[in-house]
Amino acid sequence: MVTSYGAIAGLSFIFGPAPLLWVASNTLSLCVASTILSIVQSLGLYVASFRYVDVNTDAKSQKDGKTASRAPALLAEGGNSGYPFYDFFIGRELNPRIFDFDLKYFCELRPGLIGWTLLNAANAVKQGVSVAGENTDDWGLIGSSISNSMWLVLVFQLYYVVDALWYEEAILTTMDLTTDGFGFMLNFGDLVWVPFTYTLQSKYLAMFPINLSAPAFAALIGLKLFGLYIFRGSNGQKNAFRTNPDSPECKHLKYLETKSGSKLLITGWWGVARHVNYTGDWLMALSWCLPTGFGSIIPYFYAIYFGILLWHREQRDEHKCKNKYKDDWNRYCEIVKYRFVPGIY
Repeated sequence: MVTSYGAIAGLSFIFGPAPLLWVASNTLSLCVASTILSIVQSLGLYVASFRYVDVNTDAKSQKDGKTASRAPALLAEGGNSGYPFYDFFIGRELNPRIFDFDLKYFCELRPGLIGWTLLNAANAVKQGVSVAGENTDDWGLIGSSISNSMWLVLVFQLYYVVDALWYEEAILTTMDLTTDGFGFMLNFGDLVWVPFTYTLQSKYLAMFPINLSAPAFAALIGLKLFGLYIFRGSNGQKNAFRTNPDSPECKHLKYLETKSGSKLLITGWWGVARHVNYTGDWLMALSWCLPTGFGSIIPYFYAIYFGILLWHREQRDEHKCKNKYKDDWNRYCEIVKYRFVPGIY
């Protein structure tokens, strides 16, 4: 990310706002190119997934007496159905690599997230130039011409991306990395969906600048921080409890012990709602959209889509836990009655 922004800063220093204005004006062409790239890469990975790879060639395997051999590439269970179109979509190979370079891990974090913030920056510059004057190359004037609503969107989303990259090891335990193959679904999501749909707010504000009142500006910051407080607090509490339930920060928490030996928190954040972390996550998503005002539903696409995604994920979680814990899950639901928002749902 630092390298990407350094390159953009260097180009902007030499050529002024022209490079970023070109990006903002050619978003559709870039989206089409990214879509083609995702299709080509997905086809290549699908074909490559039928190859054999060298195994037991590392020093540890040799020391343990394992014989070097060749074996089929490691496949994802869901993407190895035998139906070519479905397997192409889901992805046959779990973690395709070029030597030691993990393609899926790279694409999950780098091109989409960094591209997202660069497109946001391009849209902000486009707004600033359109307000300050088409021929200006005065960065101070351009920056001061960018609306406070645009600055909110830029900062909120940049924080999200920096946070994801700073704690990138957290992605190693996600379903994308551990279960799903690297097929068209993830390729398109990483290279197209994220950078070109998550920037709808800044794209809209580039065309329709909005300056928020001081109370509205403060309220949106408050909403973002409130969502972050819930999200970080609940996830942090869960992780701390899983790591060491007897630690001082967890000793006050009560839990329901299931027949399988698992411990389900029934106080603290997790006594408020069964998926309270999703609530915090969605409030942050809403705070990205509200700065665009209420002139169009298009900038709210992310909040709507993300809400449906979280609801569907919650339904899957409930079904999985019901099957896993059986009667204990019913008891748990009687104690923690609400799913997202206490008293409402």
